[in-house]
Amino acid sequence: MSKKIFVSLPVTDVKASMAFYESLGFRNNPRFPDETAAWMVWSEDINFMLLSREKWQAMTTRPIPPSTSSEVMLALSLGSRDAVDAMAAAAAANGGTADINPIEDHGFMYTRDLADPDGHAVGAMWMDFSSIPSTS
Repeated sequence: MSKKIFVSLPVTDVKASMAFYESLGFRNNPRFPDETAAWMVWSEDINFMLLSREKWQAMTTRPIPPSTSSEVMLALSLGSRDAVDAMAAAAAANGGTADINPIEDHGFMYTRDLADPDGHAVGAMWMDFSSIPSTS
């Protein structure tokens, strides 16, 4: 089996969160039998599990942080600067927030940080690996 990543996120409204992530380019894998979770696919190896707060709290006693905190930034790579801008626009139009941090433009790398409807930080990024400056 290849290595995969499943990022689990507690969400207030599973359907609204599904719509948000679909607007960013994720697709739903409808393998859950109820309304408490959604399996959102970014790529063959990267998946987000959107869990109702109740389902999340049945799995752990750790508290859900407030929507104004950031414990981790999940960066999603895109094929162009225009795709980064399109993702930021989709986030803002679908219940999220674009540009929770200043836009970063380093020429070879362009990033915009977003927040989903529950405040989870998601980075939209493009990088031209052939143009990364040498450190030597």
